[in-house]
Amino acid sequence: MADSQQTLPGLQDALALGLTESEYELVCEKQGGPPNVVELAMYSLLWSEHCAYKHSKKLLRTLPTQGSRLVMGPGENAGAVDIGDGLVCAFKVESHNHPSAVEPFQGAATGVGGILRDIFAIGARPIAVLDSLRFGEPLAVVGDAEASSGSSSQDDASAQARRARYLLDGAVAGIAHYGNSVGVPTIGGEVYFEGPYGQSCLVNAMALGIAPRERLMSSAAVGVGNTIVLFGASTGRDGIGGASVLASAELGQDDGGKRPTVQVGDPFEGKKLLECSLELVECGLLATLQDLGAAGLTSSAAEMAAKGGLGVDLDVARVPLREADMEPFEIMVSESQERMLCVVTPDKVEQVLEVCARWEVGGAAIGEVTGTGKVRVLDGERVIGEMPVAALVDDCPLYDLQPQRPQAQIYPAPAATLDALVSQGAGAGSGGAQPRGSGSPNPAEILLALLRSPNIASRRPLFEHYDPVVQSRTVRRPQTADAAVLAIHPLTARDSQETLRGIAVSIDCNGRRVAADPRQGTIAAVLECAANLACVGAEPLGLTDNLNFGNPEKPHIAWQLQESVAGLREACLALDVPVVGGNVSLYNESASSGPIYPTPVIGMVGELPDVARAGRLGFQRAGDAIALVGNFAPSPAASELAKLCGEQLPQELPAIDLDGAVATIVALREAVRQGGLASAHDLAEGGLAVALAECCLAGGLGAQLRVPAEFLDEEGGVAALFGEGPACFLVSGEQAALRRLGERIELTLLGEVGGEDLVIEAQPTALRLSLAELEQAHGALAELFA
Repeated sequence: MADSQQTLPGLQDALALGLTESEYELVCEKQGGPPNVVELAMYSLLWSEHCAYKHSKKLLRTLPTQGSRLVMGPGENAGAVDIGDGLVCAFKVESHNHPSAVEPFQGAATGVGGILRDIFAIGARPIAVLDSLRFGEPLAVVGDAEASSGSSSQDDASAQARRARYLLDGAVAGIAHYGNSVGVPTIGGEVYFEGPYGQSCLVNAMALGIAPRERLMSSAAVGVGNTIVLFGASTGRDGIGGASVLASAELGQDDGGKRPTVQVGDPFEGKKLLECSLELVECGLLATLQDLGAAGLTSSAAEMAAKGGLGVDLDVARVPLREADMEPFEIMVSESQERMLCVVTPDKVEQVLEVCARWEVGGAAIGEVTGTGKVRVLDGERVIGEMPVAALVDDCPLYDLQPQRPQAQIYPAPAATLDALVSQGAGAGSGGAQPRGSGSPNPAEILLALLRSPNIASRRPLFEHYDPVVQSRTVRRPQTADAAVLAIHPLTARDSQETLRGIAVSIDCNGRRVAADPRQGTIAAVLECAANLACVGAEPLGLTDNLNFGNPEKPHIAWQLQESVAGLREACLALDVPVVGGNVSLYNESASSGPIYPTPVIGMVGELPDVARAGRLGFQRAGDAIALVGNFAPSPAASELAKLCGEQLPQELPAIDLDGAVATIVALREAVRQGGLASAHDLAEGGLAVALAECCLAGGLGAQLRVPAEFLDEEGGVAALFGEGPACFLVSGEQAALRRLGERIELTLLGEVGGEDLVIEAQPTALRLSLAELEQAHGALAELFA
């Protein structure tokens, strides 16, 4: 039994640490009496939402996790898929939302550090990072009447814009600081701006790596009597409570006081730790490897023991500390960064510590594997905590959701900003544009307004903060293709006659569409990732997800979560893509701004046989034909244009033809691989017109097109030009190649590449815009992203 040597904490202490009354009673039952300070701290972390997934685990069990190329699935630090030649690609996405809302630089930086450790914890060398970011509206744009009257709406918009800019700047700087310093390229990502993320920003980071299959490491403890070694940075008080205090509750008014719970990362220590870990794995010195993330030693040791069906003894007196007066419970729950835990046979401990010393990485033997089935925490000879492993890790109660579909839309309508965005470019686009109606913006003005809008404007200045080419693998960098492409082997090692295989990766989710219809919106997010891979010729091998939602204890949020997971399952089965792992981030809401849009971020990895044939999004050759591929059925519902017009979200979206979408994606992928297409780009935010503008700008070439009459409506083609829908593509190439593609899948010729203007005829309207006008509008927010 543990020697508490102090007054035992009680129910109020448990409630303060995030446990409920019934959970505290269950802890007492598992312990055979009230837990002491160390035990209660450990239970509070491992039974937190962030660690236990107690409101989502039952749903996650419904997802497909089997696949012919799957090597390592859910339950380990990262998933892995077979990419041939004895190699695997490891990948995972995780969130650092709550810490980033409190301290954006360190929150985002340590998010990158943590996801990189997940990759090399299974023995893979990290080769890329992607990020998925969400913030509030970055521009204080409201209607002219409100602005001139100095209304509270204008004041609120200005405050949200300032906070969005603060969070954006901090998060981007943190991601760049860690990724650039550790030498891993940031090759892609996305950023959206929406009101519901105003107080609860999202910072999701994805990483992938490569490893020989035989070197993959498990985190399961093995071998009674084996030594447990902690190596990496010393342990401090930073990050205490990061999992239970921050990530498992709603944000409140006193979040500034929670800064001490945010971890502080050091990418230079991270680089040494990475190389040290991989050398230890390569030399065969480790039996088990686990990173220290949320809940620190508590989760890493307990989960290691649980996976191995064993026990562990840990001596906090042997843990290297940055602060000498730390209490035992602080040592156990600290989330100090750049630390790893491993199991080593006693005869190899000295060799392990020698490798650590060579890399100037601290290391210490702090315990051993036991056959007791318990986690025992010691302080020298004194036992200060003793808990059944099963109670800590497996016996946290799992809750059934109480979903209820809301009768009305729970999110307020966005501020109407179309007129303000049009006025910023007054006088542009007059060349041939015809008005849609009296007092209404014409299609040219709408297109320029969309290109200026925060969710579509060029991200080039933002990506310039990141190094996308370090390690010499990058074939398609950000904004040159719909998915990032990496060579499996560094390009510097390429023989000029050799066909070089590659990996493609995409990360995506449109939270506004998921908010309108959680099931269809999530299906669309999965299809978007698969479509992005298809545009570069890659076949999906696996998927990782980060489910970002509000408070699941509220019926309407529970309904969103349930419907979204159902959509995720449906789409994965249709694509035959397994879920290899991921993350759930709940309680993303605040009293002032309510819940975020439900945002199931999807990361998808695929392979392509020849990186030399990887597709591009920009038009490449004058004279090439341009065509639409797929079922072109755009809808204005929940579109970017609908947002700019201030329209309320609908209660549902048009049903998606999954079989048709998958068939289109497969056909396009094969056409890209065959080399018959000069460019391929999927239609996403802003619809056909925005996709055309992006293809023109990326290739530096104009285009002349005519939208067929059957695609137009009584509003003069606005829906056809700016409506949105999944699995539809804009391609260019020689007519013969397009005709061959059209024999397999629905294809409509639109026009051809060439000239210095984008000309679109959609009778009775038309638009003509020069490349210079498009470029000026698309780069309008350069200062915001700089």
